[in-house]
Amino acid sequence: MESQKAKKFNKEKTLKEVKEKISQVSSFKKLKEIEKEYLGKKGLIKDLFKEIKSLTEEEKRRVIPPIQSFQKEASLLFEDKEKEIKKEEFNEELLRQSEKIKAKKPKIGHLHPITQTIRLLNKVFIEMGYSIMDGPELENDEYCFRRLNVPPNHPARDMQDTIYVESPKFLLRTQTSSIEARALEKYKPPFKIVCPGRVYRNEKPNKSNHFVFHHYQGVVVMKKVTLKDLFGTIEHLFKAIYGPQVEIRFRNKYYPEVEPGVGPDMICFKCRGKGCVLCKKVGWIEMGGAGIIHPNLIEMAGLDKNKWMGFAFGLGLDRWAMAKYNISDIRTLLGDDLAYKYYENENTL
Repeated sequence: MESQKAKKFNKEKTLKEVKEKISQVSSFKKLKEIEKEYLGKKGLIKDLFKEIKSLTEEEKRRVIPPIQSFQKEASLLFEDKEKEIKKEEFNEELLRQSEKIKAKKPKIGHLHPITQTIRLLNKVFIEMGYSIMDGPELENDEYCFRRLNVPPNHPARDMQDTIYVESPKFLLRTQTSSIEARALEKYKPPFKIVCPGRVYRNEKPNKSNHFVFHHYQGVVVMKKVTLKDLFGTIEHLFKAIYGPQVEIRFRNKYYPEVEPGVGPDMICFKCRGKGCVLCKKVGWIEMGGAGIIHPNLIEMAGLDKNKWMGFAFGLGLDRWAMAKYNISDIRTLLGDDLAYKYYENENTL
């Protein structure tokens, strides 16, 4: 007599039934109960195989494969669910045994305002086709003074201003114009370069000056340039960094390496032109110096002054950072105050 249960067994339907029951299980004990129901000694599979004994060989060939397949797939389902439950129980046990640690979130570092400002300026000049150049901070008299049209008797060489390492030959550079002198000697024009870097002068620190500070030098050498090109470049830079509403002006200034020379000023970001300690009560802050490169520099570089000319500018990088990030005291840029807080007493230098 054929077994009705074995003949009517539907693998897919029974497997779906097992999956639904397993999905609702959250304990190891309940999972084992379901497993016994299907795969245990008194479970469904054992009952089916008992009934198969009474089937013919032909019926066995038809009935046995789906039962065996079900047994294999169901076993894998129970194994996977068992691993899942054990993992969950393990994690719960870890949580029970763990201690809650109260700790402040660590402070996240950031780039120094000077570094941020250099990167902003670099981006603007790279977009205008400039190259970035660096040079030594320990300089010699030739490149820091002589090739910049500063003769031996010039006041800039005074020991009160220049920090000499080995007088009179070696010194800490007083300006990144020394890189300009090296570029004029080394590279064949035309070229456009900018040179950010640290410089040194023997000065008493106050809100707007320091003995260690930063310059941002720019040099353009071509067959023909004008003050209009220089003004347009500097004006574009101001607007790119501070926005189109920025107020600037140019004043006649003397610099030995340029002729004529100009000084770009920006309205004081602290008082907005009213006059304060930071701007020394004038309402404007000098942001650098610029001008048409002096013919003497062109000649000293071995170039034909009738064929080549250029313009140069040197920006007070620290002041550009102060204006960009609303820092009212240059001394905080080289201090140990990571928050760059302003000095409390705004009335003292």
